[in-house]
Amino acid sequence: MQITKSKSEEQENKIFGKINTFFGKFEINKILNESNIKKVRGFKVKDIIIKLAELPFLQKNFYQGIVKNKDIEFGKTVAYDLLNNSKYNWRLFLYKIVVIVINTFLKPLTNEKRESVFILDDSPHPRNSSKKVELLARVYNHVTNKYFKGFRLLPLCWSDGNSLIPVDFALLSSNKAENRYQEINEKIDKRSCGYKRRLEAISKSTDLIVPMLKRAFKKGIKANYLLMDSWFGFPATIASIKPIIDVICMIKNTPKVFYYQNGIGVTVSQIYKKLKKRRGMANIKGSEIVEIGQGAEAIKVKIVFVKNRNNKREWLSILSTDISLSDADIVRIYGKRWDIEVFFKMMKQCLNLGKEMELRSYDGMIAHITIVMLRYIFLTVEQRNSVDAKTFGGVYMDMIDEMKDITVIEALNRILVLAFREIRKLDEISEEIISQIFDIFMGIVMEKYHFKRIAA
Repeated sequence: MQITKSKSEEQENKIFGKINTFFGKFEINKILNESNIKKVRGFKVKDIIIKLAELPFLQKNFYQGIVKNKDIEFGKTVAYDLLNNSKYNWRLFLYKIVVIVINTFLKPLTNEKRESVFILDDSPHPRNSSKKVELLARVYNHVTNKYFKGFRLLPLCWSDGNSLIPVDFALLSSNKAENRYQEINEKIDKRSCGYKRRLEAISKSTDLIVPMLKRAFKKGIKANYLLMDSWFGFPATIASIKPIIDVICMIKNTPKVFYYQNGIGVTVSQIYKKLKKRRGMANIKGSEIVEIGQGAEAIKVKIVFVKNRNNKREWLSILSTDISLSDADIVRIYGKRWDIEVFFKMMKQCLNLGKEMELRSYDGMIAHITIVMLRYIFLTVEQRNSVDAKTFGGVYMDMIDEMKDITVIEALNRILVLAFREIRKLDEISEEIISQIFDIFMGIVMEKYHFKRIAA
């Protein structure tokens, strides 16, 4: 029994040491002060956040690691006071960490010619057993085509093709009052950071994309392209983003959305039928330059058509606002969007997003999601340190090549895997079987990216 306890303490000290080193390297204590996140009931915020951050690596939840833990000085009240404060600027906290990690740690490891990207996607954040959670809503899941009780998480991430970093996020309720079970807490100070994020929660997701991008660029985080799924790939949304950054996104084959050739509106399907296709077994069937919008506001875009290996009669279409890119480069760059699928999987299954504690206040959920993203950033730094020889010292700089960017073949594989979402719409295959297939694939991906448990 004593040996087991000794090993547990040794493991805990090891994890604490790694997280504490991470905090020191990226000046997180200073960032906490700059974000107005200060002492809580006489305890240092840094010490509280470290204890919260290490929970999944010790395989403990909030109750086990904080409430029942007699080895820490503070209790659950102190932790809840930290999480539920509406005046703490958690967005600024996340941005300041991300700027340092990207600009001082990741970018020096990467060739300047390689394309860095922003990736935008949403994911369900269910709270099906809750009743009194602030801004709880009835939310539509466009993957399963069903409603659930909870929120949608809309993160903006940055990637260099090897490492992904969450930059910003919004936790969305519903913009329709009739779909909300609870409203904004009337006691919240309307001048606070928390109130501003509550207003975001009841906005349309497409209205938040441009402000997110502008904030990222203003903070000094740069990228060449924004990658999006087909759920955001509509002409009006693309046109609003184009003045800020070029877009590469999957687009839907629907009769309701038109693109223009010589002033005539055509659908994606009609463009594909007229396309002069490449012969043989080519994965990329061809491309066409069309316009979104008309007149002075028209924007030229390139649509690339990719063969669907799962069904020879079907194809996928990828749109790029940068028409100077080759077809292969568009496919290759869009393949980097797969990183966010790994991000969601890691956040939910390994880093305890949504299952660590039951928080009723909107501020508490924002703070907890930020801490979970901090865990992911910590893992990303540890992963890069372990696999990128450039981090070992200057001697290696002249002896090795940088970590390889993804190839066109890898990108195609990633894109085709995204089609798993469409399989869920078929009644013939159960959700259990689809989940098993997806988990097997994700296991391969996570092994490739060397995301290992820190406790190992």
